[in-house]
This record gives sequence, structure tokens and C-alpha cells, in this order.
Amino acid sequence: MRRKYHILDVFSDRALAGNPLAVVSDCGGLDAQAMQKIAAEFNLSETVFLIEPRDPVNTARLRIFTPKAELGFAGHPTIGAAVLVAELRAKDLLRTQDLRIVLEENIGAIACTVSHRPGKGRQAHFTLPKLPARVGVPQNAECLAAALGLSAADIGFDRHRPTIYSAGVSFTFVPVGGLAALAGARVRADLFESAFTPADAAHVFLYTRETAEPGHDFHARMFAPGIGITEDPATGAAAAAFAGVLTAFEKMADGNHALSIEQGYEMGRPSLIILGLDLERGVLVEASIGGAAVIVAEGTLDL
Repeated sequence: MRRKYHILDVFSDRALAGNPLAVVSDCGGLDAQAMQKIAAEFNLSETVFLIEPRDPVNTARLRIFTPKAELGFAGHPTIGAAVLVAELRAKDLLRTQDLRIVLEENIGAIACTVSHRPGKGRQAHFTLPKLPARVGVPQNAECLAAALGLSAADIGFDRHRPTIYSAGVSFTFVPVGGLAALAGARVRADLFESAFTPADAAHVFLYTRETAEPGHDFHARMFAPGIGITEDPATGAAAAAFAGVLTAFEKMADGNHALSIEQGYEMGRPSLIILGLDLERGVLVEASIGGAAVIVAEGTLDL
């Protein structure tokens, strides 16, 4: 059977940057095992399979796979799939108005807004289906530093200290003092698994306030070798959980905030994630993830 797929570069407004995503749109007869094998064949950070929604009022259902595991939620697949679905189903309408796309993921239904005005790139954003929460405390800085090829002195800045947060996927957040130290970080395979436990927090998001480009707020890298991601060019699920980190460590005024997170620069895949925060009386009440996406290729799988 011939199954259509598209490749998009997500969290970028130009091709061959951002985080590549495969979206398979003809999924009839595919079970989870087959989807996992196809994701391993693409060998991208994530591959999405578009299937009919459980609730017909929604637009589509997504199943999201890394090369080694299925995820209940992920940011760049949500942005990329929303852009692609809007483009395929209502291309002309999208030129004149924003479209609302509701995607079912294992975490729940996610409402996305997609725009594509003439002369401008495709953009999408969505409100987090689940607000971030602190779910654990990582090991000491010396242990984390060793597993990441850093020194303990590199870890921490201002009030920021390592912590574990989740907005659907758990991440260990490691603040790093500056760009130079962050650029030198690397996974020590012999130490990584023991340093980042439990296994569901072995997605590691390193960040610093120093940025490669002026006007951006944070620079980040993400490693998750246990699920087949040596390094990720842009990690929307981590940015979602990062909203909780910022609320905990930053002194943020009530109201709306839009923060830009650059990632993927060390990989030659510059990406930009827009994290929206809404605080009331010092409490995070809503957060969103947004960014651009470019459709760069399409083809068919003969399976």
C-alpha cells in the first residue's frame, strides 16, 4: 500500500533549519508496532501518524513516535501537524483567516490556531492542555555535571537550580552559566543513565540566559538518548514544562509574557520557540507554545 507522507521543518521560517518532522497521512491498517518501525526508518526526533479522531467534532488524532518510543504529547509534532492539516484541508481559506485545528493526542485534545498570510510564513500556536508541575528533584550538581561533560561550577545561575518539571512529558532542567559552557556539553554514555533517573525524567533540557542572537530570552539544548534522540533541535514539550521552571525561579509580574527560546544552534539547525505565559497573583494560569513551520518535502511509503 502506498502511504503519503510530508516532511516539515518546525520552529523555523526557512527550510533546512528548525526541527524536522515526518507526518504520515495514510495510516489505515497500521498498528503501533508498524508505526514504531516507520518512525525508526525516518529516524527523526518524531514522526506523526494522522488518523481519524475519536470525537468527530475534532480535526484529527495524532500518534507520535520517536525512533524508539511513543509519546503522549510533543510540541513540534503538534505545531507541524496543525500547519500541515490546515494547509491540506483549507489552503485557500488559510490565506484570508486564521484556522482553528483541534488535534487529539494521548494527553487530550489540543486546540491550535494556524495562520498563513500572503508573503508571510506558516505559523501555529496552541494552549497547553496541561499546566506544568514539579515532579521531582534531580541528583546533585556534581553528578549531573559529570554526566553532561560539565563542571559543577557551570551549573546554576541567578536563582535557577536543577529541577524536574512536566507538562505531559518529564524533563530534568539544568541551568548553565553561559553559552560557552553550554556549547561544550555532551552526553557521557557511561554516566548518563545513572545520573538521570527515574527513566521518565531522562529527557534533559539545558538552558542559559545568554543567547546567540539579540532579542532572544534563553538558549537551550536537549538530550534524550534513551528514546533515540541524541540531541533535539527544538523541543516544544520541554518549553511547555519550562513555563513552570520560569514561574518558580523568575520574579515575573502578573499579566501576559512572550519569551523566545533559541535551540538547535550547536547542530546547525537554528530554531525559535515562542513560550507564552499568563500569570495571575503570581500563579501561572495559562501557557502556550508557538512557532513557524515549513513544508519541505512529500512522498509515499510503499508498505
